[in-house]
Amino acid sequence: MSSNSLEKQRGAAGERVLLEIKMRGPQTSAQLGQRLGTTGENARQLLLKLSDDGLVTAETISAGVGRPKQLWRLTEAARSRFPDTHAELTLGLIKGIRAAFGEAGLEKLITARELETEKAYVDALATAGSIEDRLAGLTDIRSREGYMAEWSVAADGDGWLLVENHCPICAAAQVCQGFCRTELAIFQKVMGEDVSIQRDEHILAGARRCAYRIRHILQ
Repeated sequence: MSSNSLEKQRGAAGERVLLEIKMRGPQTSAQLGQRLGTTGENARQLLLKLSDDGLVTAETISAGVGRPKQLWRLTEAARSRFPDTHAELTLGLIKGIRAAFGEAGLEKLITARELETEKAYVDALATAGSIEDRLAGLTDIRSREGYMAEWSVAADGDGWLLVENHCPICAAAQVCQGFCRTELAIFQKVMGEDVSIQRDEHILAGARRCAYRIRHILQ
């Protein structure tokens, strides 16, 4: 194998490591190796290379009896590799609208976006019957929009979880949290009146991801 081919292979493996940490959160090299179908040592070598590049960092934690473990997490530089949709342009537009039309004008923009998004989601989920069908459809839509979404039955048995491992509009949401407010309202609308939805984790509050708890409401 040529050196160029080997370098490309290593680069692709490194990107898979970054994606796994982005999707699943901080992990040990052994956990990453298992997820990637390789050994923990191979994963560790990839992590060391990514660390040299400033993309991951290790935190040593005590796990009780035995040797301390190293948990690898993404750095800010690595997080910036995942797309924030047209961040600079969006921020410029928000600032321009706020300066020209004030908060009331910005609120009108957010409301118009909410109504447009809501209609698109409702139309896309028109044939989804059960709660899980609706949740799967919503997850698919959000994944296509760049949120790296996934859903599951809650581990504690209390409803379902919709998890978004990435926020492609994070820059906009940081300067105008109305975007996050409307997302929660849209989810409630498209999922229907037979469920309740609450946000348990929030990227803007410092969490790794946004996580929503969906519960069935008995009619």
